[in-house]
Amino acid sequence: MLEPFKHILQTQRIVLASGSPRRKEVLNNIGLNFEVVPSTYEENLDPANYPNPADFVIDTAAHKVEEVFERLNKDLVKPNLIIGADTVVVFENEIYGKPKSEEHAFEMLRKFCGKSQFVYTGIVLKTQRDTVKFFEKSEVEFGELTDEMIKAYVNTGEPMDKAGGYGIQSIGGTLVKSVRGDYFNIVGFPVYHFCKQLVDLLQKNQND
Repeated sequence: MLEPFKHILQTQRIVLASGSPRRKEVLNNIGLNFEVVPSTYEENLDPANYPNPADFVIDTAAHKVEEVFERLNKDLVKPNLIIGADTVVVFENEIYGKPKSEEHAFEMLRKFCGKSQFVYTGIVLKTQRDTVKFFEKSEVEFGELTDEMIKAYVNTGEPMDKAGGYGIQSIGGTLVKSVRGDYFNIVGFPVYHFCKQLVDLLQKNQND
């Protein structure tokens, strides 16, 4: 989808405001040239203050982007586009981020067994003139798992930096029975929706 605009994108300073290796890999795989500048924003927003998870992840992503934008806008070469993202898992109306401990990861995963949860990712695209905010939602159904299986997975260490305590693109994929929606959203970055919004933004700038 981005191929017709590669000549424009290759001349721009594009920044990913996230240190997530999954997001970096996804963007690399679609051929986007960008630099990684992780946000130093302290993620301390209270989900209880938001009417739904979508608003929460979008607002968190927006704060990450604003912090990086203000920092890099002091550079001689200002960024043309900053990309921010935030992902959470929602189960029975409760928001789950990264586990705080191995015990917490075990508790999360045990709750998900044999049931569905929803993955929300908020994305914010900020240029020097515009800010675009959107989200994607996907459904993940876990299979039936024993406590022994869950403990063994937690012991791999993989759950500790993943929203909801699992990584579908790695060992955590063995826990997942089915997926409905964008797989890449579950990884942490909804590729199709991102490309569509970026194309719309580029076309708008061409027409202005």
